[in-house]
Amino acid sequence: MAITRWDPFRDVLALQSRLNSLFEDFTRGQGEQDALTTAAFVPPVDIYEDEHKVVLKLEVPGIKQEELDIRVENNTLTVRGERKFEKEEKQENFHRIERRYGSFYRAFTVPSTVDTESVQASYEDGVLKIEMQKKAESKPKQIKVNVGSSPKPIEAGKSEKPAA
Repeated sequence: MAITRWDPFRDVLALQSRLNSLFEDFTRGQGEQDALTTAAFVPPVDIYEDEHKVVLKLEVPGIKQEELDIRVENNTLTVRGERKFEKEEKQENFHRIERRYGSFYRAFTVPSTVDTESVQASYEDGVLKIEMQKKAESKPKQIKVNVGSSPKPIEAGKSEKPAA
């Protein structure tokens, strides 16, 4: 049996944790429907790049193309939008509302290698795709390496042996 040192504050902290969870459970039931339908949400984003461009893909299903605002200012790309909760005139008996509604705002720092004049956006199947072309000077360049002091490259399969 292990000897445990008595800590009088451990019991106080456990009691505080229990009380906090009790109050959270109580307040969670109050106005939960309103909180779910009007809370702002953050759409998930994938960002990747290749040698020619940087691409962002945001999941924004249910948002009309006209309700999206995309801007590039001071090396910052901002995307704003709003998904509205449409209430119909007839009474709906919702059992659960899990989709988030409200406005969103995402901001991304644009690398200095990107040409901010060539940003293009497309919207298809609920996915907003933003493509930013890289500047020509930032694209990778192939550099040929010469072996030794000879300016001509060595051909494969041939060896340079000095004549005896």
